Amino acid sequence: MVITLQHAQYLDGYRLAFTFDDGTHRVVDFGPFLKKARNPMTSQFLDENKFRQFILEDGDIRWGDYEMIFPIWDLYEGRI
Repeated sequence: MVITLQHAQYLDGYRLAFTFDDGTHRVVDFGPFLKKARNPMTSQFLDENKFRQFILEDGDIRWGDYEMIFPIWDLYEGRI
């Protein structure tokens, strides 16, 4: 089964709400992941202004020029 992301919305802090093409809705908190990040390419998104600047493109969500991207299936399952 191929799942694509239809909509992503910033909620607060590091939480995003996702809607997938099969109608599934998930809220994912990226905070714990970001707070553990050691790579500066990832930890830069602890800046909430940068975190909010995600791009939804071709059924995928990404930050910057692919500095941070997650497998859609993990987001669909509500985990990262």
